[in-house]
Amino acid sequence: MVTRACPDWPTLMELDPDLQFKHYTAAEARLPAEVLMRVPGLTLPNIEICCDLDHHVFYREHTHAELATVLGEGDWFEVQDWAKRKREQQRGR
Repeated sequence: MVTRACPDWPTLMELDPDLQFKHYTAAEARLPAEVLMRVPGLTLPNIEICCDLDHHVFYREHTHAELATVLGEGDWFEVQDWAKRKREQQRGR
């Protein structure tokens, strides 16, 4: 699998230093079937996603728009939403 670190990593690290964002094709990311069924018109080897695969967090600015919409409606979090949720959880302790 060919991956590369996101060039915006310094900004992303400020949001959550525990996440590691890399660029993948949608095919390389091995997204779940329920996500792929919702984007049948996309050619997966040519669609890019920037994400932390382990945490299911994606970076909308570097992810194909249609795929980002589908991910955001499912079990994945956009990094800004993830960071906001994490801050709220920390305040609630």
